[in-house]
Amino acid sequence: MNFFNGADWLVILAYLLGIIGLGVWFGKDQHNTRDYFLGSKNIPWWGIGFSIVAAETSALTIISVPAMAFGGNMTFLQIIIGYVIARILLAIVMVPHYLKGEIYSPYQLLENSFGHSARRLAGGLFLFSELLAAGVRVYVASIPIKLMFGDKILGFGTGDPILGSILLFVLLSLVYSYVGGVKAVIWTDAVQFGLFMAGGLFTVFYIPTLVEGGAAALFAKAAEAGKTHWFNLQFSLSLPFNIWMGVIGGTFVVLSSHGAEQLIVQRVLACKTVADGRKALALSAVVIFPLFLVFLLVGVMLWAYYQQAPMGIAIPEVKPGSGIKANDYIYPIFMMTAVPHVLKGFLIVAILSAAMSSVSSALTSLASVSTMDFVKPLWGGKRTESFYLSFSKGSMVAWAVLLIGVAYLSREVEYVLNAAFSLRGLTSGALLGSLLLVLLWKKGRALPVVVGTLTSLFVMICISQLEWTKSAVSDELVGVSLAWKRFTLFEWTKATPVGDVVKGSLAWPWFTLTGTIVTIGTAWLVRACSPKDDSPRADA
Repeated sequence: MNFFNGADWLVILAYLLGIIGLGVWFGKDQHNTRDYFLGSKNIPWWGIGFSIVAAETSALTIISVPAMAFGGNMTFLQIIIGYVIARILLAIVMVPHYLKGEIYSPYQLLENSFGHSARRLAGGLFLFSELLAAGVRVYVASIPIKLMFGDKILGFGTGDPILGSILLFVLLSLVYSYVGGVKAVIWTDAVQFGLFMAGGLFTVFYIPTLVEGGAAALFAKAAEAGKTHWFNLQFSLSLPFNIWMGVIGGTFVVLSSHGAEQLIVQRVLACKTVADGRKALALSAVVIFPLFLVFLLVGVMLWAYYQQAPMGIAIPEVKPGSGIKANDYIYPIFMMTAVPHVLKGFLIVAILSAAMSSVSSALTSLASVSTMDFVKPLWGGKRTESFYLSFSKGSMVAWAVLLIGVAYLSREVEYVLNAAFSLRGLTSGALLGSLLLVLLWKKGRALPVVVGTLTSLFVMICISQLEWTKSAVSDELVGVSLAWKRFTLFEWTKATPVGDVVKGSLAWPWFTLTGTIVTIGTAWLVRACSPKDDSPRADA
């Protein structure tokens, strides 16, 4: 069945050509790595602020946030409160450190305080986790894109529509990222943010026109079913989302993602002054809450709409372990079957823009860390700036190839998919903890930081496999198990509980906080047991 006409394809083609042309135009005149990775430090703060939000918003976000509200309610909004708090804290505390001198990544601060090994370990963890995470984001976004564009178009030249979708995202993003570096990425991200925000707002105002009674009728039906519920005061380490998970856990998630991971920090580093850096983060704090609110409302309204209207096409069968849920197809199906032509093209562009912004952000961050944290320190002043610029561009191509490989393997090898989904949460606490030690200790040996980081990674791997059992009647803990695949590593069970039991595990918003505590606690213990020496050394 063909869901698009010539006008839809014209909109999509105009977007693809326009965004590539825009990126190439803004990214011209790249003479050195400062231009390529810092955008010559002449990008306005508001452009950087919008690009921060675009970089953290993937196509999966655009389709899965409505899916959460469609299948549950709006309690995820509590997590966004923490996202806002973290940006304010980073603007106050970390931005002055980022913009003191010419810094290309947050891991440079680790070297200044603790030596080469601390910097390389943190940079290596970022490269590994970001490659896997970005590859999986591309693969998962390719699944609904395949549904929307069809096998014939995406399979052209490869015979494999998923591979065709992966190549579409990565290669188109590579074109303007390769030519223009971070400046091209920031400006195209700012435009792409406007596109997917406009797409969400359009949907919120369009759905009420399709039903009798309009928005009032939709929200009345949704409220009756509990879909508009958003506040949960009951503390819990496991799901469902609650306000404590948002204010505490969500804050630490973004303290790491926006304060210790190059994907976002590279944008703040492109600011000219501390004031600009703070304004960019403040703008992203202002924008992020309404963005998620809009797409949660889309999910609520879609649920109410489909209570009285048939689904245009059947939801495709979901492969177990694919990383996507049945409800993730709801919004794409609505776009394809219930939106008029031309407007349909613009909504498809909203998803494409979110996908491409996350890919281009990953490519520039991977290239900058590999060049500026590994290659340039290794060769020092033995090479010219033109060499490092050429290497930066070559490394970006290499990372694009690896990204395609990871995305493809995510479909073929379930272990790669599972590892990529969990790894970001496992490393985020270690990265944040090591950066907080820079603020706490100022100077010191690398050994405590390295041991703390590696211990945190090990502990978080164990915690990610930990599961507990509680009595549904008394909420009493009756069992704990630690298993890997089919092997049970540890199991404790109390006397058989009376009545039903409820299984739980640590929810992802708590991962970063837990990993941070382990990193700092272990580093502090190792330092206390080591000889007193506050000078940074790379080999100790």
